[in-house]
Amino acid sequence: MSEPILEVKSLNVRFIKEDGGLFSAVYNSSFEINSGEVVAIVGESGSGKSVTALSLMGLIDAKKVLYKSTNSIVFEGRELTGLSEEEWQEVRGNEISMVFQEPMSSLNPLLKVGEQIAEVIRAHKNVSAIKAKARARYLLKLVGIENAKERMEAYPFELSGGQRQRVMIAMAVANRPKILIADEPTTALDVTVQKQILELILKLKNKFKMAVVFISHDLGVVKKIAERVIVMRQGVIVEQGSVGNVFNVPNHPYTKELLSAFAKTAAREDFNARKLMDARHISVSFPIKKTLFGKVLKEIKAVNDVSLSLYEGKTLGVVGESGSGKTTLGMCLANLISYKGDILTAKSVHIQNEKDFRKNVQVVFQDPYNSLNPRMTVGEIVEEGIKVHFSALNKEERRERVIKVLRDVGLGEDIYEQYPHEFSGGQRQRIAIARALAVEPKIMILDEPTSALDVTVQAEIIRLLKRLQNERGISYLFISHDMRAVRAISHEVAVMRKGRIIEQGAADEVFLRPQTAYAQELIKAALV
Repeated sequence: MSEPILEVKSLNVRFIKEDGGLFSAVYNSSFEINSGEVVAIVGESGSGKSVTALSLMGLIDAKKVLYKSTNSIVFEGRELTGLSEEEWQEVRGNEISMVFQEPMSSLNPLLKVGEQIAEVIRAHKNVSAIKAKARARYLLKLVGIENAKERMEAYPFELSGGQRQRVMIAMAVANRPKILIADEPTTALDVTVQKQILELILKLKNKFKMAVVFISHDLGVVKKIAERVIVMRQGVIVEQGSVGNVFNVPNHPYTKELLSAFAKTAAREDFNARKLMDARHISVSFPIKKTLFGKVLKEIKAVNDVSLSLYEGKTLGVVGESGSGKTTLGMCLANLISYKGDILTAKSVHIQNEKDFRKNVQVVFQDPYNSLNPRMTVGEIVEEGIKVHFSALNKEERRERVIKVLRDVGLGEDIYEQYPHEFSGGQRQRIAIARALAVEPKIMILDEPTSALDVTVQAEIIRLLKRLQNERGISYLFISHDMRAVRAISHEVAVMRKGRIIEQGAADEVFLRPQTAYAQELIKAALV
């Protein structure tokens, strides 16, 4: 093994609470990263994975934390902990780069993606605007974005979640850093693109002897890409070693628990129930080129003549690559975007007006950071829908309902007065799920609801969703690229590609005997 390129010794990160108390996010952690290797950091949400990564980039607000004087982060013989902000700017994006977990929060919504990639290149390299733009287009092709020339002119909101993440990856590798920190880089990607991105990261690692710090809750991905694994829990490194040793001979009880949750799959049930929603011939088109007077010259059919049904107490899983139309279809069923076709609901759903619809059809969005109001406390966020739809409840009764639903999703009463930015990505997603569950919907549209969760919490959330489904007869549309999660919860599965459903049937039939080549490729990439 080559010499360490990064040495972390006795890293301690303590956040200062609003009441003046301290919260230990990372405690006495030490590890090394060698040149040209991939090291994965795994653990449950809130375990300290992302805080550790942000510390390596000098991205934690010094006014909000207390570091111990013994902290040491040495990169190529240079101590980083004492750098000024100006010195950090020279390191970030050039020597050490990072792909963040939530791309929509990291990309500038007012700049075209091509401009943003070129900006990163020119910040560290003395190249012309023309050369930077050409390299940006090359990088988009490299990370698997089709029509790179056209996509250079797109704004972040015009791209799917997976495409936005790929733009972030392109920006991160633009200057060929010596260390790439990847914080859940494949979270928003379908399994086929995920495979391409992993292969790309490995290709760049080998070519430039680039080290990769890979943060993920997806142990399947970790097993494929990493050489060594660091397991964290409650801010402490509980185990580290080679992938073979950690996966095959785990020592710590928590590591064993993680691997056990990863290996589990749910039993299937017969698909037979009362229909709650019927979607017929749904189509959605987005214009991508107009004349000066607004006439559409070119458009993309995001959803093309799709028909499906949701049944009481059952889950329809929708899978497909990024840009296949999964999320757009979900937003149609939630009546959040315009569409052509018909969406009918059963009388048992009791939808008489728009207010009834909003109560009975709830959505959990893919990116919890952007779907939660940063100016509201957790209690206020979850209580908001209760106030509208259960107006007869008094303040104390609403609070009790909020606390109950928070506990249902694995969160405690103590977070009631806290704000979304104080939580990890997985914790924020659970808050978003609690908000949807609070109004007791008949139908829930779940857009990648477990993407930001580690495998143990993912299993807990899926068990929670299934329990609620059994108790209340809730119907789920479960949109995900995570085939294990889809298999664990779905009774029926629809496979989408380029806006169409190309295969649909009982979950066991689709997973065990896929009929189309595309479905076979998806399942093989995810589960083999």
